[in-house]
Amino acid sequence: MFFCGVDWSEDHHDVCVMDEAGDILGKRRIADGVEGVAELHDLVATHAEQPEEVVVGIEIDRGLMVTALLGAGYEVYAINPMAASRYRDRHATSGAKSDPGDAKVLADLVRTDRHNHRQVSGDTELVEGVKIVARAHQNAIWGRQRQMNALRSSLREYYPGALAAFGTDLSGNDAISVLSIAPTPALGRGLSRSKIASALRRGGRSRNIERRAEEIQVALRADYLEAPPGIAEAHGEVARSSLSLIEAYTKQITALELSLAEHFEQHPDAKVVLSLPGLGTVLGARVLGEFGDDRTRYASAKSRKNYGGTSPVTKASGRSRVVLARYARNRRLASALDRWAFCSLTHSEGARRYYDELRTRGKTHGHANRQLANRWVGILHHCLERNELYREELAWRADSQLAA
Repeated sequence: MFFCGVDWSEDHHDVCVMDEAGDILGKRRIADGVEGVAELHDLVATHAEQPEEVVVGIEIDRGLMVTALLGAGYEVYAINPMAASRYRDRHATSGAKSDPGDAKVLADLVRTDRHNHRQVSGDTELVEGVKIVARAHQNAIWGRQRQMNALRSSLREYYPGALAAFGTDLSGNDAISVLSIAPTPALGRGLSRSKIASALRRGGRSRNIERRAEEIQVALRADYLEAPPGIAEAHGEVARSSLSLIEAYTKQITALELSLAEHFEQHPDAKVVLSLPGLGTVLGARVLGEFGDDRTRYASAKSRKNYGGTSPVTKASGRSRVVLARYARNRRLASALDRWAFCSLTHSEGARRYYDELRTRGKTHGHANRQLANRWVGILHHCLERNELYREELAWRADSQLAA
């Protein structure tokens, strides 16, 4: 076996190849692209006869470089940068760090400790497409939320009437349509009821227009503390910009959601995922995309739970034993699983019963919801492994017998 460490960078990569004894066989800095990958193959081929003899350590799990390494037939391990840093500290106390040195660390790590790390999975193109679109959709939602938070903070400083009129729903059509024509308190007070109603119609409202227009007018014309006119005008320009960005994000979110549904429904595991209570198209696509569809990736349900971040971490030393939540995890997947568990409470009697039992034992909502998510990941694992649709009476059979 031969071991290759690749210290990845944006425009170049440092490569180190060593044998089973840890002797360095070659080092090289290669460019990012086709020529660089060819140089890496040449360096490896000098020593290895078959691609199955090559094990690669790299600090990323996706991208063109990883795809090229997998396509060549190498055994690729995605090493968490924190794990690589800790491994470096095991062998050097000076704190020195360099790109060629990091490539050697990665090669040495997969030579001695690859059994403790995750091999890059062989996910299909279908699920990779689902993950890419799901992440873009989630990024758009997060981006819109950041703009909404900034707008809300700004309105609190100079335009409290707008917050009274629209509350926290600043991405709604009503707020966008009215604030776009009246981004300052002076303009807001000058709006007639008919102008507000026209703006609401342009925004898409078709019911209760007159009543809603009256409510908005009353809120905008109420007495509030006011900022100086110059300050208000400056805030108004910023508000216009935020409103435009929020509106653009909303359109992109809608378009990406349609694309996400199209990609997700093409996947053969979609029916199994959608059969579980609490999972719709968006959440189901996020869960499937982040977990992947390589059946060899998770040796057991516990492995899937560990990757999902729902299983707890136990720290025991002597008489001390503490069980903590797992915070080193896939943030996107953890967010989707947490939302899934919460949504399942109104769609599954077994989930509701399990959650209520945890709450009666003194668990907080967060703890109980996380433990419920952990249970759901185990159920999902078995459904996917057996290619079976979810069945409520089987998933929660032990709990129902216990309750009876």
